[in-house]
Amino acid sequence: MSMQIESKTIEEAYLKASKEFNCSIVELDIEIVQNPSTGILGMFKKNAIISVKKRDAKEKNEKHKQQKGFMIKTVNDDIIKQIEIGVRKLVDVSCFDIELKDVSKYNENTISISLDGEDAALLIGKEGYRYKAFSYLLYNWANIKYDVNVRLEIAEFLQNQKEMVKKYLEHVIEKVKNNGRAQTKILDGILVKIALEELRAEFPDKYVGIRTARNGGKYVLVNDFNKKSEDK
Repeated sequence: MSMQIESKTIEEAYLKASKEFNCSIVELDIEIVQNPSTGILGMFKKNAIISVKKRDAKEKNEKHKQQKGFMIKTVNDDIIKQIEIGVRKLVDVSCFDIELKDVSKYNENTISISLDGEDAALLIGKEGYRYKAFSYLLYNWANIKYDVNVRLEIAEFLQNQKEMVKKYLEHVIEKVKNNGRAQTKILDGILVKIALEELRAEFPDKYVGIRTARNGGKYVLVNDFNKKSEDK
C-alpha cells in the first residue's frame, strides 16, 4: 500500500519517507507526484509530493539479484557517455553551483560519478541527507534506464566517509581475528555498505552480511558460517 508524502523539497520528502517507513531510502519504491515550485511573487507555490511504498519480499529479492550482478549490464563506453550527458543536463538546471568532474567505469557493473563546486557542502546536506537522496535519484535513473549501479562522489564526501568507517572498523577486525566473529554498531545508509565492502575484502573466507536490528537499524555481521547466497 502506497502513501503520499508532502514537503518543501524532494530531498526532504525522501527523508520523511525513510523515517515514516523506518528503513533506508533504497528499500522504498518512490514516484514523484508533484515537483516543488516557488510560484510567482509568492503565489501559486507548490510543495513536493511523492508516492511511497515499501518493497515486498519478492521485490527486494529481485532488487538484490540486480545488485549482485545477475541482471546488471556490464558498463561500456556508450553507457558511460549517455549517463554523462544525462548528469550534465541535471547539473546545468540545478540550483546548486556544482560541476560534473568525472563519469567513468568503477567496476564491471558500476558507474562512478564525481561532482564538486562551491555548493558541494549544500548538496551533501547535514549528516549527508541530501547526498543520500541525490545518490538514490541517480541510482534509480541509471539502474532503470541502463541496468547499472552508481557510485556517487561529491567533494570527497564518500572518500571521507570511507576513511572514517575504516578507522572505526579497526577494532571490529581485531575482534574477528581474536574471537572468530564480531558485528558493527548500527550504521546509517552509505556507511553500512562501506563497512560491508571493507569487511568482505578483509575476510574473504568468512560470512559477512548486513543484518537488521529490531529497531530497523542496519549492522554488519562477521562469523565463521559459509557465505549465504541471500546476503545483501
